[in-house]
Amino acid sequence: MKANNIRNTILEMAFSGATVHVGCAFSIVEILTVLYRNHLNFPANDVESPVRDYMVLSKGHGVMAQYACLHEKGYLASEDIQQYFKNGTRLKGLADAHIPGIEATTGSLGHGLSVAVGLALAAKLNKTEQMCYVIVGDGEINEGPIWEAALFAAQFKLDNLIVIVDKNGFQAMGTTDEVMSLGNIEAKFLAFDFDAVTIDGHSELELDIAMSTFKANKNGKPKVLVANTVKGKGVSFMENDNIWHYTRLNNETYAAAVAQLQGEE
Repeated sequence: MKANNIRNTILEMAFSGATVHVGCAFSIVEILTVLYRNHLNFPANDVESPVRDYMVLSKGHGVMAQYACLHEKGYLASEDIQQYFKNGTRLKGLADAHIPGIEATTGSLGHGLSVAVGLALAAKLNKTEQMCYVIVGDGEINEGPIWEAALFAAQFKLDNLIVIVDKNGFQAMGTTDEVMSLGNIEAKFLAFDFDAVTIDGHSELELDIAMSTFKANKNGKPKVLVANTVKGKGVSFMENDNIWHYTRLNNETYAAAVAQLQGEE
């Protein structure tokens, strides 16, 4: 699984479906690529196995990136990708738990971490080795339920929970600093008794090392990986331009984006 292939599939969906949460999908491509390629355990390629690892995409508007990964793994057909967000499709613009491999329906922000905490607790009570990963947006952690779930995770020593913060510095209405400054995210989670580390969220090596280290550390503490990312990463005219939080591609912008991803300019 390669990040650039994931971005090409996202772009294909965004253009054919005539809807674009492309900026927030592009920022999590390397995170999901490393997760699906090296870490998520789906026994015998069974995405619904009862002993599988869990991956909750709390920032559900970035779901095109997860659809692209599920397609690479063979869980979604090419026909699904081509029908994204069209009449009669099963692939909607927000994460939907009816799709194999999508653990929770998300879109209303701030709730995915609570779902992930419940799954991690269930794995603990059932004495399985299941890991539970959850991706939250940095703007999303403005929401109060995030911190209620963090308190619960620490109280119940959920060291099988890895929270990944997609820290791209934006939310729908502006930068996170303009809307609700978050300060030092790593320090905040450390204060909630998590293990925490901040890395480059587009470095596959740093992501791989951090995830491996956290998985191996069974010390009774939940984990958080603060991933510094770029909204719109991969296409220069989309990077750090919040208009691409939700903007439709036209023929010209689609062609220009495809050319960049294919290294033609």
